Amino acid sequence: MLKRSAAIVCALGVAGFAAGIVFATEGTSVPSAKTAPVAVAACPERPQAAGEVFIKGGRFTMGSDTERPEERTAHEVVISDFFIDRTEVTNAEFAAFVAATGYVTIAERGIGKAGRGKLPEALLRPGGMVFAPPTEPVGDFTDVSKWWRWAEGADWRHPEGPGSTIEGREHHPVVQVSIEDAYAYAKWAGRALPTEAQWEYAARGGLEGARYTWGNTYDEDGGAKANTWQGEFPTADEQTDGAHGTAAVGCYEANGYGLYDMAGNVWEYAQNWWVPGHTAGPASDPLGPTIREALPHGTALGPQVTVKGGSWLCAPVYCARFRPSARQPQELALGSNHIGFRTVRVPAGGGG
Repeated sequence: MLKRSAAIVCALGVAGFAAGIVFATEGTSVPSAKTAPVAVAACPERPQAAGEVFIKGGRFTMGSDTERPEERTAHEVVISDFFIDRTEVTNAEFAAFVAATGYVTIAERGIGKAGRGKLPEALLRPGGMVFAPPTEPVGDFTDVSKWWRWAEGADWRHPEGPGSTIEGREHHPVVQVSIEDAYAYAKWAGRALPTEAQWEYAARGGLEGARYTWGNTYDEDGGAKANTWQGEFPTADEQTDGAHGTAAVGCYEANGYGLYDMAGNVWEYAQNWWVPGHTAGPASDPLGPTIREALPHGTALGPQVTVKGGSWLCAPVYCARFRPSARQPQELALGSNHIGFRTVRVPAGGGG
């Protein structure tokens, strides 16, 4: 079994341990119905959260020199004006795209062998990664196969595998999508995926230098700030935030720019290739590293891309990446049930 540090596998890090992962065969729902992640009704929906928000460009400090190593080096960035989705793209919105185009996601059609490296045969077939909580404390956070499973038949309509459904979760963020699927949706909608700099600037909500989207402290007195994990990870989610698994978008308070779920719920794709750190120095509307620079930091599935914001699986004792500067890598062709996306639009004549 290949093991990677908890600092890297928080987002997923699938290919690093694919050779030893536990597989679920087609027709098996993973996890079982008893433990399948389902948001609870305590978190109300906010239908008014739809639409986009205009973000006035400006200067900000991107990254952090005091958090995780991959967030360094903090540096000044200039951002041009842009619009960004108020919420993560939902199952209902993605369903409209599929109905209009007939699009089939990678999870539904399978990765295939061409150019994908040497992987277990099951990983080449339709399916996706699914969180499956163990029954006993794990002790060792480096072995993520203790709570992740490859589930054949998992896709955006069946987020936890065959037998699961998005019925009643139309306003939850779409998951089990790859970045290729996210790009396809964005193109259909006449939009784009955010750069990491756009995403981080928007997530800060005008709170320059704050650790979180809501301020400098993680304190749930007065109500949950985001959909994250409470309790012993990964065995017992206490659900004091009102949800286990994804929550309907807009359930928690918006940040200073009126954006929902910029912390927790699901990780969100940025269009940047992944390298474990930032290049210091000022930049205007940076696009991040090139694919050539990203290749040495890839996996058996090739170079990785960057995801931002943390998810419902992030706990203070593990991951804790529900912060604007936090970042993680994600494989190109694999989906999971805690990664989604939102889109941006640059005004006519604008930069970025």
